[in-house]
Amino acid sequence: MIVPSVKYVTRTPEPRPETPMEKTTREVRERLDDEAQKRKAKTMRLRAARLERDADASIEVSPDISKAVRNAPRVKAKP
Repeated sequence: MIVPSVKYVTRTPEPRPETPMEKTTREVRERLDDEAQKRKAKTMRLRAARLERDADASIEVSPDISKAVRNAPRVKAKP
């Protein structure tokens, strides 16, 4: 009995060339992923800056003052 060699049993498929549409799709996905990564980094940086700014805020509004301002009558402009 003839035993087939390993070459014929585990044949890997030949890589086929990339079509123009596949190339375009790949490039667009790379650009979109890059833009999303930059947008996420910017959002994280701005969020950290905002949290740091809010932590350093020394002015605190008491609830009594803000309620009094909110309930104060409005002054009408003179014609």
